[in-house]
Amino acid sequence: MNMKKIFLLKVIVVALIVLIGLLIYFLKFAKNYPSPRDLNSKKDFFGVTFSTKFSEELGLDWKEVYLAILDDLQVKLVRIPFYWDEIEPVQGSYDFSDYDYLISEGESRDVKFIITVGRRQPRWPECHAPGWLINQNDSDTRTATLAMVKTVVERYRDRDSVEYWQVENEPYFAAFGVCPPLNEALLAEEVEMVRSLDDRPIIITGSGEMSSWRKEGKMGDIFGTTLYRVVYNSWFGYTKYPLPVSWYKLKAKLAGISSDRLMLLELQAEPWVPNGNMTQLTKQEIDRSMSVEQFKANLQYAINLDWQRSYAWGVEWWYWQKKFGTPEYWLIAKELFK
Repeated sequence: MNMKKIFLLKVIVVALIVLIGLLIYFLKFAKNYPSPRDLNSKKDFFGVTFSTKFSEELGLDWKEVYLAILDDLQVKLVRIPFYWDEIEPVQGSYDFSDYDYLISEGESRDVKFIITVGRRQPRWPECHAPGWLINQNDSDTRTATLAMVKTVVERYRDRDSVEYWQVENEPYFAAFGVCPPLNEALLAEEVEMVRSLDDRPIIITGSGEMSSWRKEGKMGDIFGTTLYRVVYNSWFGYTKYPLPVSWYKLKAKLAGISSDRLMLLELQAEPWVPNGNMTQLTKQEIDRSMSVEQFKANLQYAINLDWQRSYAWGVEWWYWQKKFGTPEYWLIAKELFK
């Protein structure tokens, strides 16, 4: 090998080492915070997703949490997952008492809602089917699913407070959650069922980082995405996405989704939990993915993205922190929704 080839090989090796080093730095150590972080957003830009189940998982009274969200934070935009196992615990017998409460209390305070229908809903384990569905065959599962969706829409379609229907949650994100394989034909039937019953826009959601958005973008009137800045897996530990706002805007353009059809439906605003319960995390563990500064940075990132709306993920945890930990999250949010 002559000297010129040796020199070229050395240059390539050094360049690779530098690139790998930079990649490790940006993924593991760089903060990737937007600047400035003044949190000045347009009116009616931020909302929250509220989960009765997650409130109880944190050991909280969900009604207490919900009323604090409405009265103390004064949130006016709320997405509510309608968990199938709660509304139809016995096949053919529906109980909407908790959800009637959520809608009615919100309506008395001029809140506008996104109602999520279907088996796959926000919060682990993603699929929240009633126990009786386990022994159903495919045909019976289809019939039961469509009956449930029809019942929910018919019950709440006369409510002016309901602005959107979300059908299923990240239906194409098969890598996450404890769910059966996606039945695309059934998903399409659910969408058409909702469309036949009401003319309000339908939202279909997809993973911000793990989906091309093409299928989801074509199926619904509105596309809603998740957006995470710090994630965790057992192979690499905590990883920080260095993606700029322009990356998501380009992704939407390539998927053929115009800005007026875009919402951020799940903005990371709570810590990632590698194991156990969120209430068991130490402050050091919380700060790995959701320090107060990271919280503000994520909110500012959503503002900079400037889509139609952004629904923050983790309001129940902010309340838990207010009661038992760091009240700053709640106080920052209180200014945000003012």
